[in-house]
Amino acid sequence: MHTKIKNTVWKGLAILLSILVIVLSGLGIILFNASRWVMDTWGLITFDEIIFHLKVPMEGTNTDMIFDFINQCLPAAILVMLLELAIFIAFRKRRKKYAVVCTAGIVGAVVLSVSAANYLWVNLDIGTYLETQGKDSTFIQDHYVDVKNTELIFPEQKRNLIYIFLESTEATFMGKEDGGAFDQNVIPKLTEVARNNISFSNSDLLGGGHAAFGATWTMGGMFAQTSGLPLKLPIDGNAMSDQEVFMPAVTSIGDILKEQGYRQELLLGSDAVFGGRKNYFEQHGDYEMLDYYWASENGKIPPDYRVWWGYEDQKLFSIAKERLTEISATGEPFNFTMLTVDTHFEDGYYCEQCQPITGNQYADVYLCSSHQLQEFITWIQQQSFYPNTTIVLSGDHLTMDSDFCAEIDPSYDRTVYNAFINSAVTPAQMKNRQFTTMDMFPTTLASMGVIIEGDQLGLGTNLFSEKQTLAEKYGMDTVNEELVKDSKFFNNFVSDIKVEEGE
Repeated sequence: MHTKIKNTVWKGLAILLSILVIVLSGLGIILFNASRWVMDTWGLITFDEIIFHLKVPMEGTNTDMIFDFINQCLPAAILVMLLELAIFIAFRKRRKKYAVVCTAGIVGAVVLSVSAANYLWVNLDIGTYLETQGKDSTFIQDHYVDVKNTELIFPEQKRNLIYIFLESTEATFMGKEDGGAFDQNVIPKLTEVARNNISFSNSDLLGGGHAAFGATWTMGGMFAQTSGLPLKLPIDGNAMSDQEVFMPAVTSIGDILKEQGYRQELLLGSDAVFGGRKNYFEQHGDYEMLDYYWASENGKIPPDYRVWWGYEDQKLFSIAKERLTEISATGEPFNFTMLTVDTHFEDGYYCEQCQPITGNQYADVYLCSSHQLQEFITWIQQQSFYPNTTIVLSGDHLTMDSDFCAEIDPSYDRTVYNAFINSAVTPAQMKNRQFTTMDMFPTTLASMGVIIEGDQLGLGTNLFSEKQTLAEKYGMDTVNEELVKDSKFFNNFVSDIKVEEGE
């Protein structure tokens, strides 16, 4: 009887231990593969971006990316878990061998999990990030220029603004002879635009600006370029998409133009909710959201149509022409802001206009996008509203495609593309400027003919002026080192974010 009880207890413990080992092994493999997938997919991802996206819902994410994660991370885990299950069944009556198998499974799971954590810790420089979180910096406070305390003088005839955020578009992609890093220019038409208009550069050739800390992903980039601030959120904050308010103390270009009577629209081929874009642009400028769901509900795309993140740029530009024709007829000054998507990593969206020219899909997508953008700009220049309209083209951040820039000389300074078309003013110095995308905030207003007291707003400097930017004054390394630190002053901007009790 005693032996029978011992055997029953053993069987129960064996089953529980088997389940524990199988689950730990599966999680270990998933964590190990996930860490590699993250770095292989997002070569330039930063820890602050991961923190941000952990706080926002997955709503609006490209499902292809989710399926790619599943394909890369789950099959191996499931296979090993099934194999372990078979081994446990085979050795369930051989206690010594069973114990060896369990021990090996637990050790393997721990080793894989530790390896994954260490891989991400090193590649994302998490240690430095966490170390700086405990250090308060007055950098933002010392250099922040509040719009509310700055005089802005608009021209008597207010200029329209067309602002096009170019997904993952770098000056890097130009040919070497123009200042890029590629042997074959993959954005030739955008290069022509930069060459023939105003384009601020970090060199004596064509170039661009840097995406500073807090501006290295789409929402961070859009926020930085429209507010002159990095997108820093408290690490215990809630999802921005779930917040009733999005930094109400911040004054953005949308807030400024709304006060000046501008009609404002944001056109994008994805779900505006993703990353908090809807909340930010609606609450800072009362932009009308023209996103994927708006296009579907208004018959701009076929019912149930969905590719990539929503719909491709070919349709985006067609819709943009319709909207610009309509809103320009009202006689009101307008701010029409767009976000392209075809050039999103990984490898971009290969639309029907794309041609197999380079042998690299992502390069072919950039070539196609460059041509489509030039055609769209040419169309704008033929419209009656163009003489009183400034067009701004700007990459939102550097591409995160892990292998597209793998062959570039590590010493090459990768920068974000920019161009100002039909600006109301000319720059004092266009070449050899060191700047960040936060400088786009006052620079855009200046390009519209707005006179800015002191030529600074937020942490941005008007590049049309002779005033030094923060990057020129301190260097990019120092700017990033200070921005990553905690800032009690900046925390006042996010004081209205609701935090769940216990978070």
